[in-house]
Amino acid sequence: MAINIPSIKECLEFHDRFEMLDNIRAHSFVVARVAEALVGGLHRTGKSSGPLPDKEEVIVGALLHDIAKTLCIKTDCRHAEIGGQICLELGYPELGEIVAEHVVLKYFTADLYARGIFGTKEMVFYADKRVRHDQVVSLDGRLEYILERYGDNNPAKEQLIRQNFNKTIELENYLFSFLDFSPGDLPQYISQAKF
Repeated sequence: MAINIPSIKECLEFHDRFEMLDNIRAHSFVVARVAEALVGGLHRTGKSSGPLPDKEEVIVGALLHDIAKTLCIKTDCRHAEIGGQICLELGYPELGEIVAEHVVLKYFTADLYARGIFGTKEMVFYADKRVRHDQVVSLDGRLEYILERYGDNNPAKEQLIRQNFNKTIELENYLFSFLDFSPGDLPQYISQAKF
């Protein structure tokens, strides 16, 4: 069932309204292309045993996943949480949940993933983990960056980051078992993305 989402044009207007920095916009566009390629692949293979995420929802979720990043760079807030609140205030509560969970998924549902059932949250979460700045990278490459940028040489923080990435690796294994390309082939598939 599709949720109420803004148009791509409206997403771009939100980028302006919330003063999204150019580098964050570029990152968001690549995350949207990655997410679109993943969803397109799931639809193309038809291997899933359940409903698949709506492509437009995934693109919009990816475009807005960092809507609060500029604000939080300035004020040191949690951008996923604040981004979720922004979407709620804009009248998009379901989109707010997607944005709020793009850093850490609230529920990791391995039994659904094993059957090829992935939601918009999982697509945006995973796509974001594959993009460093505006380049598609491996999960190892992204983890290295996240640890350096956000780990603060704090063992407890670094452990939480690694635990989250272990879930991301597990999600990647499930996801790509339902796709007709490998994680390493992802860059060539985003060039085919229509968005």
